[in-house]
Amino acid sequence: MSDPRRTPGKSIDHNKLDKLVAGVHKEREKRLEGYREQSLRLHPWICGRCGREFTNANLHELTVHHKDHNHDNNPPDGSNWENLCLYCHDNEHQRYVDKVRGYDGLAAPKQEAATFNPFADLKSMLKKDGDK
Repeated sequence: MSDPRRTPGKSIDHNKLDKLVAGVHKEREKRLEGYREQSLRLHPWICGRCGREFTNANLHELTVHHKDHNHDNNPPDGSNWENLCLYCHDNEHQRYVDKVRGYDGLAAPKQEAATFNPFADLKSMLKKDGDK
């Protein structure tokens, strides 16, 4: 039976194959030098916020968050990184965007405190209804 991946009658170009394998190894080394891979080696595979644990099967859902939001600040000791799941990472960045825009938590942008109280006279209004 012939190999469907090979053209019949052609031999394998070992030089080309060796270059391909060397290139794959070089790319792997390059990836391992990246901050995500460094953080995954330094820190446990657990979300720093919700505590969700990760395995090789779902590791792609674990991200590396820069605590100071500066992606150029990558100290080799990993002190500016924390591993967060996709959901906690998105939440952290949205909270940062809200802070920059002047939002305080889930509230609208900071404003003067309200002075109107629609229930200020509720007691007397209830007495009027009860008296009828």
